[in-house]
Amino acid sequence: MTVLVIVGAQWGDEGKGKVVDLLTADAEAVVRFGGGANAGHTLVVDGEKVVFHLVPSAALHKGPRCVLGAGVVIDPKVLVKELDEMRGRGLLPEGRVLISESAHLVLPQHFLIDGLRERGPGAIGTTKRGIGPCYQDRAARRGVRMGDLAHPTEFREKIARNLAAWRPTIEAMGAEVPDAATVADEYLALAPHIVPWVGDVSDALHTARAAGQRILLEGAQGTMLDIDHGTYPFVTSSSVTASGACTGSGLAPTHIDGVIGISKAYTTRVGDGPFPTELHGEAGAALRTAGAEFGATTGRPRRCGWLDVPVLRHAARVNGLTSIALTKLDVLSGLKELQVCVAYEFDGERIDTPPARGLERVKPMYETLPGWSEDISGVRAVADLPEAARNYVSWIERAVGVKASILSIGPGRDQTIVVNDPWT
Repeated sequence: MTVLVIVGAQWGDEGKGKVVDLLTADAEAVVRFGGGANAGHTLVVDGEKVVFHLVPSAALHKGPRCVLGAGVVIDPKVLVKELDEMRGRGLLPEGRVLISESAHLVLPQHFLIDGLRERGPGAIGTTKRGIGPCYQDRAARRGVRMGDLAHPTEFREKIARNLAAWRPTIEAMGAEVPDAATVADEYLALAPHIVPWVGDVSDALHTARAAGQRILLEGAQGTMLDIDHGTYPFVTSSSVTASGACTGSGLAPTHIDGVIGISKAYTTRVGDGPFPTELHGEAGAALRTAGAEFGATTGRPRRCGWLDVPVLRHAARVNGLTSIALTKLDVLSGLKELQVCVAYEFDGERIDTPPARGLERVKPMYETLPGWSEDISGVRAVADLPEAARNYVSWIERAVGVKASILSIGPGRDQTIVVNDPWT
């Protein structure tokens, strides 16, 4: 396979960064195709935790090119900070980073609007990183893009027009409108650190693919946060499914060779919105503690619950999953029994996938599976897993209709079992 897509199969935070890091060893380019600095990929390398918000986690490898596609909305301050940090580690030499000239900039007014909205009754639990308002500007055709940074006069004009469009909203919410000249000066000061990396991502990726290079497309968030196929309106503002990988990178749908869905062995979500299998009280707290379930970007505690198979079936369908990477299997060690949601009761009927609306009204239908007591964090082969753990994985494969290619049994790079190499 030449082009692989990595997507979250739940509500995000599934461990995509670790899987990308693993597969990057055999890739020539890793592409972030959507989202912004509201997403965080956490890796543990040689006992040290590293968190990425924009730069693909491939930056920790010395070979692959790190690419930010047109579908990403970029906070230039975060980007420059991450690039500097990587260079400080002796990584990302000249030519190893490429940023789409069509990617949009997250501006101070976006942060302001996002924060103001989250104070009101319509709050949906965003990270307040300005992502939604930035995508709103993109759809309204008034956004400011990375390529504009190379043209200071035009950049200043676009900043002024953008602020003028937001002025009525900001003033109506009782806030002060940022000064256009100040915003332009602040961002243009960052331009020398960014503009040299900006170029035509679509052309570069097509050239790489034609040369037989392996390309990994890295998503943000998860399927249930997709703007079209998630738990609307409690979703992100971009297309986070495999189809979004095409629009966000410039590669064509016929160029995708495989799609890997990342799923935890249980379920979590951050922010508001329906969560059918959520565990409350001590049970939820215990799972959160065992899994260290706190947001990489915000530090917010994640809501935790049992594995939701209808969600995974939905993810398999809308993404066309060719395999699953099951993460945090080790967190379930020590539980005598595991509850798994196999379907929902919805308005008196059984349904096997989430409804487009009304998810808050469903009642999860559970099946009980045996757990295991053994510590599996040191296991490196499927055959060495406890029988109950192997059966749990097999049960999930049958229920979802997709085979597992990767099992993660700890946060470290080496705490991974590759069942089938996704590149082959």
